[in-house]
Amino acid sequence: MIPTDWPRAVAHVDADCFYAACELARRPALAGHPLAVMSSQDACVVAKTYEARARGVRTGMPVWEARRLVPDLVLLPADFRHYGLVSERLFRILRRFSPQVERYSIDEAFLDLDGLCGYFRCSHGELADRIRRTVREEVGITVSVGVSTGKVLAKMASESCKPDGTRVVPGRAIGSFLASQPVEAVPGIGPRRAALARKFGIATAAALARLDPRRVDRLLGKAGVDLWRELRGGQAFPVTVEPPVPKSVQRGASLGRRTRDARRVRAQLAHHAFRLALDLTARGLRARRLRVFLRLGDFRHVEAEVPLEEAPTADYGRIARAARRGLARLWRPGLVASGCGVAALGVEPADAPQRSLLPDADAETLPLWRAVAAIRRRHGAGAIAPACTVRPAGTRPEHRFRYPLLHAR
Repeated sequence: MIPTDWPRAVAHVDADCFYAACELARRPALAGHPLAVMSSQDACVVAKTYEARARGVRTGMPVWEARRLVPDLVLLPADFRHYGLVSERLFRILRRFSPQVERYSIDEAFLDLDGLCGYFRCSHGELADRIRRTVREEVGITVSVGVSTGKVLAKMASESCKPDGTRVVPGRAIGSFLASQPVEAVPGIGPRRAALARKFGIATAAALARLDPRRVDRLLGKAGVDLWRELRGGQAFPVTVEPPVPKSVQRGASLGRRTRDARRVRAQLAHHAFRLALDLTARGLRARRLRVFLRLGDFRHVEAEVPLEEAPTADYGRIARAARRGLARLWRPGLVASGCGVAALGVEPADAPQRSLLPDADAETLPLWRAVAAIRRRHGAGAIAPACTVRPAGTRPEHRFRYPLLHAR
């Protein structure tokens, strides 16, 4: 494997049952009860506690099936704004332990721990336990922490000690650790790849690590070779503080019920355009094109791609106008829609050099949208919004969505 125990040190921090844990932190009386969090349309389970999982509840299970399986199951609607706030508190804590933190998801992170044991005057296991204890005391949720020589082994280690555990795998322990892990426990080895590996007698992660790299390439391709290198103590995936620029950013949702009313679809698209513009602004991105898509009543999808005028943008007004142009291309009399959304394409950093000789069209509006985003983070998503995304007073809400009836200008 590797000549030393710690050529590098990487920690993987993963919250346990994150959405459900966030709910339990503000509803401690529900501790010990089977609990599940529902999707935005209350149609399926998106998270569950270990008590619910032990009784057969699974992520993605329809709510009616979960209720039938566990009659005393506590079902709560998702509150993604609250989960985002808890996530920010979690990441602020992690940055106190390492200046190099890679946000892997809303509740997962990789930390570069090289040299930090000397700084904190403790072992890797003691440092991991400090992280767990601090998160539990300050946030009210539990995390599991795995520490090893690279990201793949660290993630496998954290998965193996859930919930609320610490597992440290130094170089000398990699072989015995991998021998205890089935091949499908390797991140990136899904059911189909695992089934293929097992056909050739590769049942454990250790067996995969012992293979000749040319055979790994034949079985699993270049991605598999990168995993193989990490399993052997190498580093194919360094901790990246700055996340890569995504190819696209999408915002959309079900309409709650089918409709033939183009005004409702137009208003909901304006809402998604607003969410998309705020997301792009918060992440320091802008887009060159917009894709508008509809999910029809017969479950077909239709879409149209629209350029974002003269230059890349994150401005809500330009994105909303492009969304209306895209909808105009798609909408036909008698069309029945059940969902809609928008996707930013040709995404690039906001500080990328302009290719146009025209002045930056976002320069005047960018401070406004940054201020709007800050107000919503502090006071909630309902604190401020464009008029076209607000349901007029006195109108009836429909199935947990707000349907604005004003046209975007």
